[in-house]
Amino acid sequence: MSVSFEITSSIQNYRVEIANGLIRNYRPDTTDYVILCDAFFASALSLVHDKVIPIQVSESAKGLDQISSVIVSLKEVGALRKTLLIAVGGGVIQDIATFTSSIYMRGIPWIYLPTTLLGMVDSCIGGKSAINVGSYKNLVGNFYPPGKILIDPAAAETLGQEQLVAGLCEAAKICYARGRESFAEYLRLYGLHDQKLLGLQAIIELSLRSKKWFIEKDEFDRQERLLLNFGHTFGHAIEGAAGYRISHGVAVGVGMLAAVYLAGLLHGGSLPDRAQQLRTHILSLLNESAGLTDVMVSLSPLELFDRFEADKKHTDVCYTLIGLSASGDLQLLQLPKLPESRTLINQVFGEIVTNEFWERGFSPLE
Repeated sequence: MSVSFEITSSIQNYRVEIANGLIRNYRPDTTDYVILCDAFFASALSLVHDKVIPIQVSESAKGLDQISSVIVSLKEVGALRKTLLIAVGGGVIQDIATFTSSIYMRGIPWIYLPTTLLGMVDSCIGGKSAINVGSYKNLVGNFYPPGKILIDPAAAETLGQEQLVAGLCEAAKICYARGRESFAEYLRLYGLHDQKLLGLQAIIELSLRSKKWFIEKDEFDRQERLLLNFGHTFGHAIEGAAGYRISHGVAVGVGMLAAVYLAGLLHGGSLPDRAQQLRTHILSLLNESAGLTDVMVSLSPLELFDRFEADKKHTDVCYTLIGLSASGDLQLLQLPKLPESRTLINQVFGEIVTNEFWERGFSPLE
């Protein structure tokens, strides 16, 4: 069964199509195109396409200093102003494609075929790029959505458990952010899908339709869409301190647990049922991430705090992050840069790097 819907954008409207077999059966409707892909797919794609630019995917690949080599490759294969860029891969490929297609010859058309579950449930829509500069993650970027997004849930059958966990953490986050009904439906669908990924298409659709509300209401990340940063401020610190041994989606999952723990500290240890459901679900997902506990307990709380403090969302007087209200709703938190706030944040980091945290599910907040 195929699903199709449109995302409204002030830059350009674009269509999302979801169906099994889309990647395998896709043929561009022009002969003037270039494929930018994860190097994992390069050999297979080169058998049927002439112009393929492979990228060895890593966090460093989306560094600003690496973008110039992609631009040079586009020029060398003859890409012009009307050449279609087809991006095939996960989030790193999407960031590179979004940014590069927007600046190459002042902008060329592009489409996106996500190959990771995280890309399918979350990052493929919204049109955002995030590029690293030096040691600073996602410091620069822009908005430049593709003309079309083709999602093939069958491609997820080749993914490892870590990538599945990463994608489901992000889907749970989006549905929780959208509200009670969306999160309840996500939990219902999750309960239906099995290890063969039956029903995964429904989770992808629910997650994207939930995110669609945010990006159409607040396209440029100024109000409502900021709630989708839930788990990211803690998560980015965790991701960086771990030397990217933890994938982005998994780090966001841990970041959500950190934010829930912080909420418990701020609200006297009391958490509403919905927040407890989220905590329990994320913990169960992360239990499927091999080696996560070993990495977490190896991290330095001091380095975690230093990376947290360097996050670009903070102001000169406040730590800015998305947290939980006493009722369990997501809200923008602005904690003053005072010793009391630093003590709270350090308490969170000190807790999540302990074996006890992962063994007991931080029962002190019960």
